[in-house]
Amino acid sequence: MAGRIKASDVEEVKRRTNIAELVSDHVALKTGGIDSMKGLCPFHDERSPSFHVRPSLGYYHCFGCGESGDAISFLQRMDHLSFSEAVERLAARIQFTLSYEEGGERREPSSNRARLFAANEAAVTYYREQLGGSEASVARDFLEQRGFPRAACDRFGVGYAPRGWQGLTDHLSSLGYTAEEQLQAGLAGQGQRGVYDRFRGRIIWPIRDTSGQTLGFGARKLYDDDDGPKYLNTPETPIYQKSRVLYGLDQAKRAVSREKRVVVVEGYTDVMACHLAGEESAVATCGTAFGKDHISVIRRVMGDDSSAEVIFTFDPDEAGQKAALRAFSDEKLFRAHTYVAVAPDGLDPADLRLHRGDEAVREMFERKQPLFEFALRQAISKFDLNSVEGRVSALRAAAPIVSGLKDRALQPGYTRELARMLGLELSEVRAAVRGAPRQPHSGATSAHHTPSSPDAPMAAQERPVQAALSQLPSTPTVRLERDALMAMLQLPEAIGPELLAQAATAEVTEDSLRVVRDAIGATLPFDTDEPWLARVASEAPPVFREFIHELAVAPLPQNNPALLGAYAREIVVSLLDRDLLSLKAELVARMQRLGDPSDPASRVIQEQLASLELARRSLRSGS
Repeated sequence: MAGRIKASDVEEVKRRTNIAELVSDHVALKTGGIDSMKGLCPFHDERSPSFHVRPSLGYYHCFGCGESGDAISFLQRMDHLSFSEAVERLAARIQFTLSYEEGGERREPSSNRARLFAANEAAVTYYREQLGGSEASVARDFLEQRGFPRAACDRFGVGYAPRGWQGLTDHLSSLGYTAEEQLQAGLAGQGQRGVYDRFRGRIIWPIRDTSGQTLGFGARKLYDDDDGPKYLNTPETPIYQKSRVLYGLDQAKRAVSREKRVVVVEGYTDVMACHLAGEESAVATCGTAFGKDHISVIRRVMGDDSSAEVIFTFDPDEAGQKAALRAFSDEKLFRAHTYVAVAPDGLDPADLRLHRGDEAVREMFERKQPLFEFALRQAISKFDLNSVEGRVSALRAAAPIVSGLKDRALQPGYTRELARMLGLELSEVRAAVRGAPRQPHSGATSAHHTPSSPDAPMAAQERPVQAALSQLPSTPTVRLERDALMAMLQLPEAIGPELLAQAATAEVTEDSLRVVRDAIGATLPFDTDEPWLARVASEAPPVFREFIHELAVAPLPQNNPALLGAYAREIVVSLLDRDLLSLKAELVARMQRLGDPSDPASRVIQEQLASLELARRSLRSGS
């Protein structure tokens, strides 16, 4: 086995990797200032963006949960990789060939997760090849008859699992994957005679994460003698948790991020149909009800734009109605507007496209109705509105829904609408709505509103660290020190070596900022081959390294790129000028205490004051 990856190669991979592009595979980012992008943190639930990325520095930091690091640590955290595996993944992404200290080529991945991902990819290739075989003619006919020619299948990686018991397991074994690995990946089952193929005689859809890695599979049965369920999915595995996965999001993520719109359908063929019809933001759950974990995934990709749209499709049967009400119970976790789209005659998107064409699919989503209205109508549809008892019961069921409206400005209008629907007096309905408890919704109390700027307050228990921007006193003195250190960390070239060296000795009153100042002073000069920020962080005590990353990532209060360098110099000059002014005040007070202007000590102080004023003018003119 080869040795460690060369340190120079690690730095080169970090330098070449665009961290904003990497993070964008998982999070919708928008501009947060000069060389600053922000979005919803992928590491914790939040309602306002506090996750910042600085592309030029190659760093990210979340002001909500405190997670920070570079491209390597981001990939490690997101995909549960070792350091070496993350470097190798990034190197493959930028097509960079790594070298190792002992001269070997690429190591075999040591992580079991990496082996499971690789086994899944090998299975994708196998299933796709089988779709072209003679046995798979029934699968090809099935897909063709539903409007999915081979080109469409290739686009989504659709394959076929042969009817035999050990076609895939034998193939994977020949590639070096153990029976234990195949079982852990959910590709095989365990029988008395050994492992066997989990999926047999079925059409196969690979289920991928936003970066394109295959997590698991969905499979539809084709043969009457198959006594299994119509759809069979990969079981829970170390890399596949169905409550956190949305089928098709790997292909939909760019449209979702760009259009601020996501369509949630109910099956794999529905996703394919929507994409082929031009609705490329369609995704589907994988054998489970839509829940709050899915909401978290969508919000990270789509962002939290209040004009965004989430459109659900539900079957018109009782199960579909229950699914709609479950979705509405979590609706408040979205800032986006939520809607329901129901096709004519209750057709799902795949059947609608097959029978009425692509335009009918697009029109279905244009005719969407607010999810709230849909839930309200479903709630009162269970009662006989021709009787007094029925109307009263319907009011009791519907009042909490109106009371729980996310946008309270809509409540009066829907109160009137409810009174019209029920045929009751407005005053009676208004009283019921006012007295009704707001409808509970899953996870609502756990979604913290986290601060998105360095000055925002935050409860200490949310950030269990000893130093943080959120904990700094909000005084002019500390703000000046903070902003100057941010500029020193982010723009040392613009400040220049001489001014930076002076600033590293400036008086800093706040203890945690003084530690950062000292780390900067110990790291000078800044223009060496090693990355500046990494060297500063290494000089500080470990507990302050996250704080340094915060300072390095936080947006500077200057939005004009042309003025950014001048701002950095000016704020550092202001810090130094404060020192000079403090010294001037001390000298003036000393001279006043002497009282006699003819005293030799007084003349010395006057000369010092003159020199001090000259230094201040020189400092200003040099900035």
